[in-house]
Amino acid sequence: MRIIIGMNGTTGVIYGIRLLQVLSAIKEIETHLVISRACEKTIAIETDFKVEQIKKYATHVYPIDDITAGLASGSFFRDGMIVAPCSMKTLSALANAYSDNLLTRAADVTLKERNRLILLVRETPLHLGHLKNMVRVTKMGGIIMPPAPAFYHQPKTIQDIIDHTIGKALDLFHIEHSLYRRWPGIHD
Repeated sequence: MRIIIGMNGTTGVIYGIRLLQVLSAIKEIETHLVISRACEKTIAIETDFKVEQIKKYATHVYPIDDITAGLASGSFFRDGMIVAPCSMKTLSALANAYSDNLLTRAADVTLKERNRLILLVRETPLHLGHLKNMVRVTKMGGIIMPPAPAFYHQPKTIQDIIDHTIGKALDLFHIEHSLYRRWPGIHD
């Protein structure tokens, strides 16, 4: 399986980092990473990770401005793409088919080729422009997946909350994992 991972500068870079950590442990998955320059700054602000450490989790890494990269073309086979986190700027670019860098171009191509595109959009509260952009991307085939925590699995740590979100994203690709306890139902 081949998955493109996009990370941009909005808060929540830990979601992209954890996604890469989990995927790097699965031999059958090849990851292609694009990190924005703003994301590199956010990584330094929000985590103790160095950008070079994060890049080592990916199979392949591309500069944000490399529009000649294979993943900028529909002829580059991909099973899908996850943007984690996804800023409102990237959401807006995708909603309006505006591809000004490799991350947005790869996501736009993912949509046009009818592959799965998952956006972990990070913003709250939302105004009408944000909501309309989410609807536009959804109508194009994208999946809007805000990292909203669940509590039925009784998380004990922030890592448990992060893992639930990453597990839900992996579920959308039918990737087996044990990142969270699934809802067992209520039995009397």
